[in-house]
Amino acid sequence: MRVSEVPRAMAAARAIAAALGLTADDAIVLHDSNKLTLRLLPCDVLARVAPVADQVARLEVELAQRLAEAGCPVAALEPRVEPGVHERDGFVVTLWTYHEPVPPPVIPAADYAHALTRLHAGMRELDVPTPRFTDRVEQAQRLLADRDRTPALADADRELLGDTLHKLRRAISERGTADQLLHGEPHPGNLIPTKNGPLFIDLETCCRGPVEFDLAHAPDEVAGHYAGVDQDLLHDCRLLVLAMITTWRWDRHDQLPDGRRLGEEWLGRIRAARV
Repeated sequence: MRVSEVPRAMAAARAIAAALGLTADDAIVLHDSNKLTLRLLPCDVLARVAPVADQVARLEVELAQRLAEAGCPVAALEPRVEPGVHERDGFVVTLWTYHEPVPPPVIPAADYAHALTRLHAGMRELDVPTPRFTDRVEQAQRLLADRDRTPALADADRELLGDTLHKLRRAISERGTADQLLHGEPHPGNLIPTKNGPLFIDLETCCRGPVEFDLAHAPDEVAGHYAGVDQDLLHDCRLLVLAMITTWRWDRHDQLPDGRRLGEEWLGRIRAARV
């Protein structure tokens, strides 16, 4: 979120919490990306705040409710208020249970795979309209085509990323593997260790595709504990995801710390893989 918007976003979250009967005298920033994640105190609630024009909060709330009811390992909505999406001062705010992190900070691969297996099992039971993973690829392709948003990307690297995205999107789609509802970005930053076991957060990226697309976001060792993985498909998905996240790093508005250095490093990995 833009630095200039953060104070207003924090004020909006605190005001909404107060209007719902939760005491929120203070707000601590836990994470700042496309959404601002806050810990409101002393009510101890987690608030996720996004600009009204840039969010899919209603879908995220619906999925969180239904997956939690099905016993899936997802972070729950705040139980002291009615589930919903709240708007104020140009922001949408959703309220969640705050989970105090517990050790170990790095979730073992077997536990990670077990949580993802349970999540996928629950997602197979849901009939919810969501984009296909190819829509995410198209977003990266549009970013590459927009030189005003990616001015620092060299022509040769732009061509490399574009060719990789195009070929792998087509190759994965043409395999005919069954699609299902996916998390979309179940990387380590979206799986938190809690006293109730690992829980997935940030369901705004849900899409449909092969489970290997989700596994491509997880550490490499996780796939070894997930049953029935198509290793060739996983290889293609990993390279596709790498090309996507590399493209994001060249967006002039990218706010990931050290993002440009990572973009350079990942370009090298893609060049080596394409040789």
